[in-house]
Parts: sequence; structure tokens; C-alpha cells
Amino acid sequence: MHQLGSVAGSLKLGYVTASLFIRKLQAYPRQHQLTYGLQEYGRLVKTIFILRYLLHQPLRRKINTQLNKGEQLHALRSWLWFGGDGVLRRKQEEAQQEVVGCLNLLTNAVVVWNTVYMQEVITQLRAEGYPVQDEDLAHLSPARFEHINRLGKYTFAEQETLLRNGLRPLRQPGQVVAPTAATA
Repeated sequence: MHQLGSVAGSLKLGYVTASLFIRKLQAYPRQHQLTYGLQEYGRLVKTIFILRYLLHQPLRRKINTQLNKGEQLHALRSWLWFGGDGVLRRKQEEAQQEVVGCLNLLTNAVVVWNTVYMQEVITQLRAEGYPVQDEDLAHLSPARFEHINRLGKYTFAEQETLLRNGLRPLRQPGQVVAPTAATA
């Protein structure tokens, strides 16, 4: 019991990470009793979670919603990384980190852009009297990318065309943006 308290204290104070602790325990040639106890505890926690998942439909729905959002983010990252078929072709770790950092920056830029404009649409809909429920917002994902032109030339609006809040005007339903020579 003393060992368990010592381990818990070391983990809580940050002297050792849980992953390092488990790795060290599993590295011993002869399994320690603490290893067996933690493995059984892990199985118990996993079993309880599986039973809750099977018996509680709202929990399943919530988990599936989060999984879908994760998949949408993964699809966005895959879509943004079109040049190398999603394969890191750099051999140096620093160059790999640079590529991944750029992908993270692009992903974050798309998510922020979408979040800002989704909020603007929600504000406009509410101002027009449409009932937008807060619980419905949980189903939205800012990882959409169908509206983004990842190839071609970009033009940036002059300051005069921006609204008072610094955003461009929202498109109306059914409005098609005509391609110009600069965006083709």
C-alpha cells in the first residue's frame, strides 16, 4: 500500500508522467503486483465505460457527434495537404515539424475563418427572427472547406467593401459568386 501512495504522490506532483510510469513497470522481466493491480483496474474502468456506452443512448449520440467532428477536422487537414499525398517527404525532424506546423497554421486559419462567419450568420438569423437554439449549435463544425479555393489566385477586398465590423458581407441563400479573372 505504501508503494501505491508513493506512486500517486509522484504522479500528482509531476515528478513522473503516467505513461513513463506504466512503461517502466511493464519493462520489468518479472511483473510487479502493482502492474497487475493497475491492469485489472484499467480493465474495470474500460468495462464500466463500455456498459455505460451500451446502456445510455445520449452518451452514444454525444460520442458519435464528437467522433464526426474529429473526422471532419481530419478531412479538412487531408484536403489542405494535397501536395504530397499526406506523406512527409522530408527526412530531417526540423523540416518535418515545419511542414506539420504549416498544416496546423492553415487548419487553424480555416477554423477561425469559419467560426467567425458562422457566428455572423447565427447573429443575422437571430436578428431576422429565426429560432436558432443553443443546443443546435453543438452540431455545427467549423471544419468545412467546400467554400475555399485552395488553387488559383486570390483577391482581397478593398477596405471600402468591408462592413463596419471588418467582415465582408454575407452571401444570401442561392447567391452564386461569379468567378472573376483574378479568381479563376
